[in-house]
Amino acid sequence: MSTRVIVDMSVTLLHHGHIRLLRRAAKYGEVVVGLSTDKDIEKYKGHTPLLTWEFRKEIVESIRYVSEVVETPYIITDAVLDEHGAQFLIHGDDNFNTVSKDRLIVFSRTPAISSSMLVEYNRQYKLIKHPINSDAVAKMHYETQIANNLESRTVQKPAIR
Repeated sequence: MSTRVIVDMSVTLLHHGHIRLLRRAAKYGEVVVGLSTDKDIEKYKGHTPLLTWEFRKEIVESIRYVSEVVETPYIITDAVLDEHGAQFLIHGDDNFNTVSKDRLIVFSRTPAISSSMLVEYNRQYKLIKHPINSDAVAKMHYETQIANNLESRTVQKPAIR
């Protein structure tokens, strides 16, 4: 059996720090991304993600270092690792998960980058102009995505011949 590692992420805004973390994690084994739920992002980060879990999953699945994306809680425990057959959790040095120390691999974070930093920078300097409150816009886009995602699952597609 090969080694499986979980890298827990929210991926509310994908950036080069995420890619570097995943590239390093791939040297330790098969990379499974534990992707935080929309509700947990709201609870722990205090905002609605711009993209739904399904769309964030689709993005992460396209990264060559990732073999699987699974739904995980924001706080990872040994039980979560066991549930997904992973031997280790790989995280940046800002780790607050509760896995055993012998199952935790910590990497230094990529300097001067985080999704939260980029979001805050945009809020402060209004690089992306929104006509109204950006949280309201995010909520509106989120609800539209959910509606569109449900429609795409229920619409009958013609058979390909």
